[in-house]
Amino acid sequence: MAGRVIRVGTRGSKLALIQAGHVRDAIARAVGRESAAELVRITTSGDRIQDRRLMDIGGKGLFTKEIEEALLEERIDCAVHSLKDMPAEGPPGLAIAAIPQRADPRDAFVSARFERFEDLPPGARLGTASLRRQAQALRRRPDLTVFALRGNVDSRLAKLDAGEADAILLAASGLDRMGLAHRVREFVDPRIAPPAPGQGALAVQTRVADVDEPWVAALRDLPTTVAVAAERGALAALEGNCRTAIGALGWIEGGRLTLVVEALTPDGRRAFRETGEITVAGKGAEQQARDLGLRLGGAVRAAGGEALLLA
Repeated sequence: MAGRVIRVGTRGSKLALIQAGHVRDAIARAVGRESAAELVRITTSGDRIQDRRLMDIGGKGLFTKEIEEALLEERIDCAVHSLKDMPAEGPPGLAIAAIPQRADPRDAFVSARFERFEDLPPGARLGTASLRRQAQALRRRPDLTVFALRGNVDSRLAKLDAGEADAILLAASGLDRMGLAHRVREFVDPRIAPPAPGQGALAVQTRVADVDEPWVAALRDLPTTVAVAAERGALAALEGNCRTAIGALGWIEGGRLTLVVEALTPDGRRAFRETGEITVAGKGAEQQARDLGLRLGGAVRAAGGEALLLA
């Protein structure tokens, strides 16, 4: 390790750079050398294409594809992603090697004029890039006009401030990491309306050969890893992508893992939900959590069937 600089691949958005910076600093602390890691900015297809919905151009993988290619080609040593942006299955040769401690998993309601979601008047324009948020919002308020609003956090807030929307929904963790927590008007209760699987968590991706490197192991947070294993198990069972409205939240209290899984029809009129709880302990905790997610996700899928898919 002496003198080696670990190259950390990341998207170039302000939020992505902040998140990757946290990981870079954690690697430096683990290695004991301030210059142990450096950021490498990579522009993804998801960043370049801003005028269409992700579901129309290839899904979540567009935020990871070019970064994963750089990792496989050894142009970088690890990659930092928002875990919620990662497909249920990654490419051969790569692995999610570490998940640091999770930030706030909740969705945040942001508006220039209205204090609460329920204060929005009938027909108000609610912007979101997430089919899940769209479906959950319409389930609560079918009278709203929900429209696709893409872009990074800064650009979405700018569009809101310019009057293009009456309100928007964003990940609370992103706002907090960017020093914008003051923009939040109201938090969405994540046990009532579960967030995207893995929301609020970061994923450190490496080549399979590097997963046991000491600097990688130093980044791991076990409770977060177990909770999101359950959520991503549900994601895998539901074959979740940008064409399905899926939410999942796992949390651990007193050695017990509770998981809530929800899938909705795109119009929010129908919701299918399962909740389960298990004791998790020891080396098998992560697999136990994933198995719970697979079981609950499978039950939701069986109940919802084709109704869950966006036509």
